[in-house]
Amino acid sequence: MRPPDPVFADPRLAVLYDALDDDRSDLDAYVAIAAELQATTVVDVGCGTGSLAVLLAERGLTVVGVDPAGASLDVARTKPYADRVTWLHGDATSLLDGEGAAGAADLVVMTGNVAQVFVSDDDWTATLAAVRSCLRPGGWFVLETRRTDARAWESWDVPPAPVDLPDGRRVVVSRAVTEVALPLVTFETATTVGGDTVPSTSTLRFRSLDEIERDLADHDLVLTDVREAPDRPGLEMVLLARRD
Repeated sequence: MRPPDPVFADPRLAVLYDALDDDRSDLDAYVAIAAELQATTVVDVGCGTGSLAVLLAERGLTVVGVDPAGASLDVARTKPYADRVTWLHGDATSLLDGEGAAGAADLVVMTGNVAQVFVSDDDWTATLAAVRSCLRPGGWFVLETRRTDARAWESWDVPPAPVDLPDGRRVVVSRAVTEVALPLVTFETATTVGGDTVPSTSTLRFRSLDEIERDLADHDLVLTDVREAPDRPGLEMVLLARRD
């Protein structure tokens, strides 16, 4: 699969991620869903800096967090309750190599942009196959994705802006959409920290609900509910699918 974007994989940027995106109230919905589904074993695909994984571990759940960005996992391992999480460095297919609770997970989650980073059909198909293999019969897959018709990328451009970090440092961050060629949208961020400007280019794929439902069905995952993302109503959906 394509390597993770520098914003997650570059150590200079990974350590800034939580400070630059400090409102993670969006994760409350996933904690509530895990409770609603009575999940006790959860796999967090694309766990990043581990914000959701440690919240679930704090509540006594068995959690596996997997991410291809080693720098993000280094940040995750420093957080409270991180010692209760099994951290895997790799993409979703690495879950099948031993510690991924293959066939035993009650719930697999993909929060934020994770479901949209798989721009190729091959990567997306391999990821869904791994998700399906992790789940027990009757287990759940919950993912988040943006609505294409909301055209959220039209408001993504951000001119260079200073941001004061909790440790007293100041960074300057900017973002610009560089290409819209649906279903793909590409944007570039630039972060100036310690005198260095570090660029990061990202591409997201916007899939329609019908397309996602069809892809899920191809992997014995039945879409049962479509909810509004509580932090971005009208812009993003949270999908719940059950393994046959």
